[in-house]
Amino acid sequence: MNEFHVAQVNIAKRLAPMEDPIMQDFVNNLGKINAIADISDGFVWRLKDDDEDEATDVFQDDTLIINMSVWKNMESLFNYVYNSGHIEVLKRKKEWFSKIKMTHMAFWYVPIGVEPTFQDAKQRLDYINKHGDTPYAFTFKTKFTPIDFTNYNPVL
Repeated sequence: MNEFHVAQVNIAKRLAPMEDPIMQDFVNNLGKINAIADISDGFVWRLKDDDEDEATDVFQDDTLIINMSVWKNMESLFNYVYNSGHIEVLKRKKEWFSKIKMTHMAFWYVPIGVEPTFQDAKQRLDYINKHGDTPYAFTFKTKFTPIDFTNYNPVL
């Protein structure tokens, strides 16, 4: 029995404030993208009411959009990102977001029932940007398992 789920964080630096016309198509697609996630096989939880003050305090940048979710496994997350209607919006990201020079996403294992915090997300992004993919924080490029995670001692 799997005692872990996969948490993910994905940050994006928006080109303009959310109410700006540049961002309109992105804002208009948020409901659709969230609905696809909510009904996707393996979906567990997603950040719904983004507390912008807390996110700004943790990430020190109020132009970032932060997405966090939890999935039953990596396959479910991959299928949502690349094999659902989400891909159509993902292909348009350059219309709304600037390129971030650091790794902008990270995945990690959490015990079943745990919801990640902004601090958890920042810690994993900082870690992956310093150490690359490890069982503590990784991307789709690697295939770490919960066993790899439980046997890994991160240098914090």
